[in-house]
Amino acid sequence: MKNYDRARGMSDKTSDIVLVVICSIVLLIVAYPLYYVVVASFSDPYEVYAGKTFLLPSGFTLDGDKAVFLNEGIISGFLNSVLYTVIGTVFSVGMLYITAYPMAQKDLPGRKLLSIFFLITMYFGGGLVPTYLVVKQTHLVGSMWSLFLPGGVAVGNMIIVRNYFQNSIPHELIEASEIDGCSKLRTFFNIVVPLSKPILSVMVVFSMVAYWNDWFTALIYLGGKGTPLPLVMRNILIKSSATASQAATISGGYAELNKLTELLKFCSMIIAALPMLMIYPFVQKYFEKGFMAGAVKG
Repeated sequence: MKNYDRARGMSDKTSDIVLVVICSIVLLIVAYPLYYVVVASFSDPYEVYAGKTFLLPSGFTLDGDKAVFLNEGIISGFLNSVLYTVIGTVFSVGMLYITAYPMAQKDLPGRKLLSIFFLITMYFGGGLVPTYLVVKQTHLVGSMWSLFLPGGVAVGNMIIVRNYFQNSIPHELIEASEIDGCSKLRTFFNIVVPLSKPILSVMVVFSMVAYWNDWFTALIYLGGKGTPLPLVMRNILIKSSATASQAATISGGYAELNKLTELLKFCSMIIAALPMLMIYPFVQKYFEKGFMAGAVKG
């Protein structure tokens, strides 16, 4: 019977080859655009627009990289983004944990009412103007805390973390620790947090990507102060012009100035994507396990 089933379908080796081919094609489709940006950042922009750049740089140049490191806006924007991402991630993940853990306790008074309260915020919101007025009345406009406090708890992520606590951490283990004399706070930090590393890594990645790519919140609330890197890149892409200090160092007129601007676009994209690409491999082993466990309805 086993040999008959194999005769009707593909062999294990053949199916593995087919899966490897499909995954390789998908990898090429996903990875090539990023690779193309890397190649274009070292190429002459006119060669890129002429379609001469494919796998290797065409008209190799390092002018774009030099301009990036000389551009104070990009450097300060990068440092601001790092600061906002670190603070925002710690704050958001901390808020998720102190919200999701109580919600995972079945004996929590008013648990269903609180769940409804959180769910309503997922579907209904006051909009941009009321939110801005609230931020303004709390004197957060112009402060970096305006990037974190208004959306400190992502309800969708909180539900994922809550489900992980319910399904992956035995309630009997928590009861045993409390019987042994552990307080609820010590149980949370010594047992719950260490056992929830998979979902913790997932939430860290989600929060980091969200804060790193966020430019609209900074545009609305910061008013040009402490501009993060995505907003700097947006301004470069919209204005399509270099700074006067850079123009003074360039010979060749507006043609060379436009060339430098195009190189700045490609190089700034690399700088924006590189930190997330470097961090993800360190948490990838926890990512799938934590996400799948937390996504199961409890």
